[in-house]
Formats: sequence, C-alpha cells, structure tokens
Amino acid sequence: MQDQTVHIVSQAIRYIEEHLHEKIDLDMAASALHYSKYHLHRVFMKAVGMTIHGYAKRRQLTEAAKLLVCSEKPIIEIALMSGYGSQQAFAEIFKAMYKISPAKFREMGNFYPLQLEIHLQEEPAKMHLTKDDIEFATPADADDWMELVSLAIDGYPCLNKDDYVANLYQYIADKKALILRERAVSAKPNRNAAVGVMGFSPDTGNIDFLAVHPQYRHCGITKLFLDKLADELLCGREITLTTYRAGDRADTGWREEYRRLGFAERELLVEYGYPAQRFVFLPEGAGDRSINKEDAGNDRNTEKSISGEF
Repeated sequence: MQDQTVHIVSQAIRYIEEHLHEKIDLDMAASALHYSKYHLHRVFMKAVGMTIHGYAKRRQLTEAAKLLVCSEKPIIEIALMSGYGSQQAFAEIFKAMYKISPAKFREMGNFYPLQLEIHLQEEPAKMHLTKDDIEFATPADADDWMELVSLAIDGYPCLNKDDYVANLYQYIADKKALILRERAVSAKPNRNAAVGVMGFSPDTGNIDFLAVHPQYRHCGITKLFLDKLADELLCGREITLTTYRAGDRADTGWREEYRRLGFAERELLVEYGYPAQRFVFLPEGAGDRSINKEDAGNDRNTEKSISGEF
C-alpha cells in the first residue's frame, strides 16, 4: 500500500509536469489518472505537503519566472503559457508570490524558483528516530544536503544556490550544520537518505536553515531538531528563526506550524527584499523526546526558516 501511494503521487507529479501550460486542478488530475479526487488529494498532501492545485501553481510560476529571465518572450505570452487567461491575472498572482511584478523581475534578471519538481523515493521504511540520531554534517553529506534543499525549496524564497553551497561548507566546518538520516531496516537500495537538515548559529540561537524531506513531513522531524537544540546545543536559551508574514500567499503552511510548535511572533523584518517575521521559541520541559513514524501524524509541514546566513 505504501509503494502504491508513492506510485500514485509520482503519477500526479508527472501529469502536472506534462501540463504546465494548462490550467490544472484536482478534478482534472483525478479524472486523467482515474483516481478518486478525495483519495488523490489525501495521498498527495501526505507525500508532498501541499495540495495539487498549490503545487501546480508554484511549478507554473517557477517556469514562468525562468522564462522572464532567460527568454525574450512577451509577458502576455508567458502568462498564457502558464495557464492564465490574461496578463493581469498572471501579474497579480506572480507579484503575490514573488513580491515583485513580472516586468520588474525580468529587469532584475535574477531567477530563483518557488517550486522545483519533486522526485519521490520509495516509501520510507517504518522507523523510530530520536534526537540522538541527529549528527553534525560532514563535507561528505553536502550532495545529499543539497538534494534535500531542492525538494524543500517551497520553504524558503530567494535562494542563491552558489552562495548557499559556499555557506554550507563553512557551516559544516564550524560545526553549525546538523543532518538526520533515515535508518535502514532492510537491504533495499537508496536507504539512509537525508530526511532533515538544519543550519544554526550558536552565538545568536538562530535557526538559519531548516528543511525536512516532503515524505517525512508527518513524522515530527522538526520537533526532533528543536529538541536537539534545546536539550544539548543551546541548553534552554531562546531559539529564533524567521518565516513568512501572516497572509503571505507564498506560505504553504510553515508559519502556522511554527506557531503550533510553540514559536511566538516578534518583529516584522525584510530579508533579501522579502517580507518576513521573526519568531521565538522558549524551550521548556526539555527531555528525551522521540518520534515514532506510526503515531506522529500531528507534527506536519514544518520545514524551514527563510533567514539569512544561508
């Protein structure tokens, strides 16, 4: 059944990729793939962390942004190619997501994605992970780290990959990069994949980067990283991060999840030209907390701060 879920979601992702130039919604995808729309919605949300409609729009806008920077096609043509009926409708949603008009984005000439295509692996094995499984990353982890970054791109806008990689190696050298890998329970290939990564600053208590594999969003991975910081590395100090502002249409649920985990709102910020807000987490009752994949269904969708050392 688990492998079937991955198969269904992978089919849906492939359908979206093949129809990026059309209007895409749940009904269309379910009909084309011959699945119940309720079942398709449920399994897609679980595996990807967002709705089919939301994922498709982000993919379409990403491809549109690439065309704005890398081609000379008129904006109206790009709008129609992205499934919009008018340039105005396209411009409104583009600005809501990228915080800049299509024309200005083209003028700046700096492409960055909202959403890259997600490639799912074989359904993760049943497992029991604790914060003790989180380790300091090494240079050998960099490729797997960056692969996870591409999967969780929706959690942080304005990514400059070259700058990010350079900073990643510095964080690794400074023992400020943490990684959590799946623990193999069988001889199946491609196990021990990175399921969560975090970059943090010990001097400020700030989480500079946090990403969780989409297929593990329901497994409480973010809480394990918070426990690691609170119990061992920051020892009861305030933990801070930045995330989307309230009402930001680019937010796919991260802000709400941070609040659910106990983060409190602080001042509004602008980082890399992007409106954000600082959140603070006050650890209490620190102890050995573990997450069982089978019963961690409430810890979903906490991926990443958009703050800036990375």
